[in-house]
Amino acid sequence: MIRRIRSLAPLPLLATGALVAVSFLFPGRVELAVHGYLLVLASLALGFLVGVLRRTHPVAATSPFDLGLRVRSRANLVLPELARLEREVTLSTSTAFDVHVRLRPVLRRIATRALANRRGVDLERSPATAQALLGEGLWELVRPDREPPHDRGAPGLELSSLRAMVDTLEAL
Repeated sequence: MIRRIRSLAPLPLLATGALVAVSFLFPGRVELAVHGYLLVLASLALGFLVGVLRRTHPVAATSPFDLGLRVRSRANLVLPELARLEREVTLSTSTAFDVHVRLRPVLRRIATRALANRRGVDLERSPATAQALLGEGLWELVRPDREPPHDRGAPGLELSSLRAMVDTLEAL
């Protein structure tokens, strides 16, 4: 801080010298020169105080306002429903019980809505038509009278058969 004061000390002396020179050169403008001199001294003092404040209270690199304006990457945003569905698919590839308990309700809900909205077929009331539209593999999974598997630890769905089921649902 002392070093800063020493580096700024010549500036008020320079302003004082300018005031003396203006008052000798233009004796009728002394009042205007004094106002200018006071303005220069006030700006030097203000600059010094701002420097002291900046050193004692540094400004954060980014403000909360800047953080709010920052564009968030879409890759970092994960939808909770999508994450849940990914877990259900992963679990359903491991055991038949997970297929029945986790994935079957999701596929059944999608199949029911797709049949009703796109084809006008009710899964419960027109099982033969629904079976013909869904195919044997998907129908076996979403049919209303499907029993839970006897062997809960049996292998789950293959990804290729699940992909075929999704393709069937998309084609409805």
